[in-house]
Amino acid sequence: MFKLNALSLAVVASLSAMPALAQQQAENQLERVTVTGSAIKRLDAETAVPVTVFKMTDMKQQGLTTVEQIMSTLTASQASLGTSQAVGSSTGGASFADLRGIGANKTLVLLNGRRIANNAFDGSAPDLNMIPIAAIERIEVLRDGASSLYGTDAIGGVINFITRKDYVGGTVSAQYEVPEHGGGKGGQVNGGFGFGDLDKQGFNVFGFVDFQKQDNISGSQRPFNTRYAGGLSGSPMPGNYYQDPNVWYNPAAPDCTNGVFIIPAGDGTSCYMTTSNFVDYIPKSERASAMVKGELKLGADHVLGAEYFITRSNVKTLIAPVPYGFLPMNRLRPDGTPNPYYPNNPALSPTFDDGLVGETMTEGGALIAPGYVIARWRDMPNGQRGDSNTNKQQRLVLSLDGTVAGWDYAVGLSQNQNKVDEELISGYSNGPMIYEGVLTGVINPFGEQSAAGQTLLNNAGATGLIMYAKGTTTIFDARVSRELGDWFGAGRGAGLAIGTEFRKEKFTQQANPDYATIVVDSTGIDPATYSAGSRKVSALYGELNVPLMKSLDVTAAVRYDDYNDFGSTTNPKFSFRFQPSKEWLLRGSYSTGFRAPSLYELNAAQTYTNSGTVNDPLLCPTGSGSPAVCKAQFMVLNGGNTELKPEESKTATLGLLVQPVADLSLGMDFWWLKVENLIGVIGDDSLFDPANYNNFSQYYHRNPQGQLSTNGNQCPGANCGYVDVRQQNLGGINTNGIDLTGNYRLRSAYGTWTFGLNSTYVNKYEYQDFQNGPWNQNVGVYSGAGPVFRWQHTLTAVWAKDQFTAGATAYYKSGYIDSDPTNKVSDYATLDLFGTWRPVKGAALTLGVRNATDRDPPLSYQTQVFQAGYDPRFTSPIGRSYYVRGSYDF
Repeated sequence: MFKLNALSLAVVASLSAMPALAQQQAENQLERVTVTGSAIKRLDAETAVPVTVFKMTDMKQQGLTTVEQIMSTLTASQASLGTSQAVGSSTGGASFADLRGIGANKTLVLLNGRRIANNAFDGSAPDLNMIPIAAIERIEVLRDGASSLYGTDAIGGVINFITRKDYVGGTVSAQYEVPEHGGGKGGQVNGGFGFGDLDKQGFNVFGFVDFQKQDNISGSQRPFNTRYAGGLSGSPMPGNYYQDPNVWYNPAAPDCTNGVFIIPAGDGTSCYMTTSNFVDYIPKSERASAMVKGELKLGADHVLGAEYFITRSNVKTLIAPVPYGFLPMNRLRPDGTPNPYYPNNPALSPTFDDGLVGETMTEGGALIAPGYVIARWRDMPNGQRGDSNTNKQQRLVLSLDGTVAGWDYAVGLSQNQNKVDEELISGYSNGPMIYEGVLTGVINPFGEQSAAGQTLLNNAGATGLIMYAKGTTTIFDARVSRELGDWFGAGRGAGLAIGTEFRKEKFTQQANPDYATIVVDSTGIDPATYSAGSRKVSALYGELNVPLMKSLDVTAAVRYDDYNDFGSTTNPKFSFRFQPSKEWLLRGSYSTGFRAPSLYELNAAQTYTNSGTVNDPLLCPTGSGSPAVCKAQFMVLNGGNTELKPEESKTATLGLLVQPVADLSLGMDFWWLKVENLIGVIGDDSLFDPANYNNFSQYYHRNPQGQLSTNGNQCPGANCGYVDVRQQNLGGINTNGIDLTGNYRLRSAYGTWTFGLNSTYVNKYEYQDFQNGPWNQNVGVYSGAGPVFRWQHTLTAVWAKDQFTAGATAYYKSGYIDSDPTNKVSDYATLDLFGTWRPVKGAALTLGVRNATDRDPPLSYQTQVFQAGYDPRFTSPIGRSYYVRGSYDF
């Protein structure tokens, strides 16, 4: 489940991910190793399944200092949820990997071959920001299903982060990066030290520490949100107001030029506000991690190990000031005096109905006297809403490895914990105080505040802990493997591995109810939010590799998992490896998978929040009309579903690797993947599409007026109109494509050139929004939650001679039809350059430029995330940036 940015370097510098067949076999013949994707130690560098290896030394040389940066360029990954998506959403600042675009919860992330705890805020997958990056030596990415070995959720693939082993000596490094445009400066420092020779002295201990920091890039520091009016809101400053929810007015209308970032709503009487200017493109982040690992040799054949890491990540985000969607105002204050801010100017509004004597009206649970109007206003005086997410991850592993009677064995016990706290640090207000201030005529929702109004707003400011979560995973695992006899005279013995695993998972997520109650209007977080669940899983697996002849191996693996809440499942995998000569290798595999619903998908609290900015497909099918039903954020019901069924999958690969000459390697891996009973939520683009309304009408629960609510105070309750977007089994996914790899080395008197190519072509990606529903085509088209790229490439060129190295890496994503089909999102290509000088042994100085052509992200009208004008899940707003990196090993 992890990310790779050094995909380029993997291609350039590691033949282990590509078919440098004869050379790698020779290099590895002295030691049997375990490669991700197999439990059997072997000499063969090329296995029957496609594995890509990335070296951290190469990645850092390219200026890639975070796991998120590394993984963002992995061509086998289609979707990405990065740190920037914490803006406006309760993700805890997490970042996830998603091989093949089938969901982050179906890509398994390992550290040294063992799981770490999932992100506690949604339980879907481990947060990539939690990996102790300074201690990582390489990343191995299995681009194939591996449910038969690692667990039933390894459907899309496996990303294994592997730390250094038996490290002796010391290292220090530092990097500083400055974008050419404003904001986004960042830096990293780390160091490590190890001592003790395991073979000679019988022990080894080493540790690493790392600190990273990046400044934010605000919406005012890049022009992308000026491409169109993004983040439209019907709660502007000055505020809109109405008596009839379908007819709105604003004192700035019809021109809407005397407010803050407001534009006409199109009805001639009200205004919208564009909020994207207030939204962080990249949030401010700080990350610190440390890892210590020790090994003690027990006799000649056994090693006792202990490993501990801790990571703390803090991500701060900024979004627009608080919108208030339901502020009742009366012509008279409670003391009988006129309300000075009541909108009764005939030039600005109609003469409102004063109501019948003795009548009252109720909306959203508030009692309104005759003569009421409802104001929709944004609290600009208290400024942008600030959010701070602190994520702490810890893992302790005790292990014993060795050899007994010809069997290699490995036993481990690990305790994994993830804790996330979300604090609101600025801009949030005590909702009841604001309501009272407007009702009593102290706060002016249509203009400048009086001294009393400003004092009340200042006093209403409210900060505090809003949400916290904790997840733990305890695992015991054991594995044995050995070589067996040469049964068929192939010149190599068969290999057998048997293993078992016992795992206990537990999580809780909870709102701080007292604080959440007073800020519910500005957060949409239900004060009663409480989610909890636990699970026990036990498993037994085996793998048998049999050489049938010198050139042909076949492997069979099977895994049995027993869930205390979902019963048992058995998943096999079959693969072959045929190498008739050192220049040719043909390989293939077939496997099944099974993913039980996560604890969060089952048990998440039922809460009401806001949708993206969308149109009511029934009342605003054309996209123009009243702001009560057009370009609005409607109430949606989120939560778990205990009726969910497990996901099931089938995966197949077929690969051809060739090395026609000593310095040229080419590879082609075809892959097919099918998932049934896919668990998820329907994307806004599908759910609010008028063409789909008949299919999805059962999810629409309208209020007595036949509308959807835009005000959180109305939910739950009789006046709550909402859309049910809880977790469900949507249907299926069918996807297939080709991974292409290439590597060429040219030696000359002027240095050595190495060229690498890593590409993914997606031939098909189709999905269903509901069981037995129609298949939606997603390749090259924004559909549901996003697009699927037809082509993704990483192309590298590196030159090296003596103390000097220079390189270039080009990244490419093909264009697609946008969420607004009138717009074609253009291809996206960037170029990185670097040069390294090694003046003395152990020292290196690197200068580099990222996005050397200063490529802007292409225009996109997506509304899935808060940033507007482009899609931050696939492109970067940073622009050209320069970095310098220095390191010294001693």
